[in-house]
Amino acid sequence: MSPFSRPRALAATAAVAATAALTLTLTTPLAQAAALTPKVLVVGMDGLNWAKVVDANAPTLDALAAGGTLGESLLYCNPVANSSSGPGWSTIATGVMPDKHGVKDNTFSGKQYGTYPDFLTRLEQADPAYSTLSVLDWAVLHTQGTFGAAIDTRITYNGDANGYVGEDVKVTNDAVSQLRNNDPDAAFVYLGNTDVVAHSVGTGTAYRTAIETQDAQLKRMLDAIAARPTYASEDWLIVVTTDHGHNNPSGGHGGCGVDAERRTFVLAKGTGHAAGLRPIDTRLSDVAGTVFAHLGVAVNPAWNLDSKPLNVRATDPFDGLNASLQTRSHETGIPATVKGWTHTAPAGWSVDRSAMPAGGVNEWRGWSFTNEEFWSRTQSSQNRENGLRLRGVFAVADSDEFDDRSGGASFDSTLVSPAYPVTAGSTKTLRYVTHYLQEGAQTGDVLVSFNGGANQLVKRYSADARAKTESLTVTVPAGATSMTVKFRYYNASNNWYWVIDDLRVS
Repeated sequence: MSPFSRPRALAATAAVAATAALTLTLTTPLAQAAALTPKVLVVGMDGLNWAKVVDANAPTLDALAAGGTLGESLLYCNPVANSSSGPGWSTIATGVMPDKHGVKDNTFSGKQYGTYPDFLTRLEQADPAYSTLSVLDWAVLHTQGTFGAAIDTRITYNGDANGYVGEDVKVTNDAVSQLRNNDPDAAFVYLGNTDVVAHSVGTGTAYRTAIETQDAQLKRMLDAIAARPTYASEDWLIVVTTDHGHNNPSGGHGGCGVDAERRTFVLAKGTGHAAGLRPIDTRLSDVAGTVFAHLGVAVNPAWNLDSKPLNVRATDPFDGLNASLQTRSHETGIPATVKGWTHTAPAGWSVDRSAMPAGGVNEWRGWSFTNEEFWSRTQSSQNRENGLRLRGVFAVADSDEFDDRSGGASFDSTLVSPAYPVTAGSTKTLRYVTHYLQEGAQTGDVLVSFNGGANQLVKRYSADARAKTESLTVTVPAGATSMTVKFRYYNASNNWYWVIDDLRVS
């Protein structure tokens, strides 16, 4: 053990005995929450498939999921990063995607932790009075600085050298002691044996046993929190997450398939996290935003995070289409049970397909609405997995997939927004997420039309714009009272694609 400690004095709060039990109350009536001291425990379980948690005897995790919010998502792929622990824990810690934090694999080469530090270090930078704690046994998370030296108390074990079964026990013992007897405001605890077992023998019986062991270790941590003498005056948020999954049943990860190796989750139980909620707009980077929101820490836009609180829903109208998504039509590589596309635009939106041919793959005839689960299954390793900032349901114009069936040799379609009210002489900002891959003569135009008049070009895409948040300024002309935004993808014939998500006009 190699602790780095800078203890903070206990807050002057009334000591009220609390009974240690699995059934500890982690949610607090909102009317009372302001009077309580917010605290956060984040527990990372390496290589954990949530589907296997459901199969296992894991009452602690089951209770957290039943009483809290569980958001699942898929990881990125190479060349952005592989589905391994270095990128995964870096995304969790920093609240940004690998194209920012720089970690693509377990060498940690290219890390940018100085620019994008972990959420505990951010707390220390925001207010050194925060008491922060990290306890882990994948030692590189400390030695590489994924969880940095500014954290008040860092306790490091070495599962690679000494074995994760015994080291996870030590991590648990230290976490229990720190949570019960000291006064951390925010803590990160890492358990690694699930990953090791899956690598060794796959995701069968031994893996489920490892999950059950970690579930019991998590229970000990929650019991320690409930036993705190100041527990009654505290508002605890419990977050559980994983860095990647494992292929089922063989185990292993790092690749680009849409198997269990790319599946991750963020689970949170506490104030404001609705019981049983299963959001579609979660990303692994949302752990940091969830921590900051619970502690009341304002996120500085200069941090450039890719993170939002798990319990805050996107306002993107495309996400409202989730319940109406359909199973495959012409696609063959997608399981028949997976729902993930529709041609029907949300209220106020429309799609012009008048220039589209009659043939081609039905799912992608003109702009369509889809999700990552469905779209990335159409063809792996073509960067469909690397939209990064896309969430939930998004709009796709995919000439490459459209051409995979006879008659799909040309693509020309326009996505049309509702009419937004505008004031003559003012400026409007168009903000949206885009994922555009260029090939050949294909072109993507962003257009605006005032009062239903002629289209005016705002931006033309003729080069890659991958996983990018755009912000375009438009000046409103004299006499204009309404503005429509249009995205036209054309001159495409078996080329790449254009994705649009979360348009905001402000």
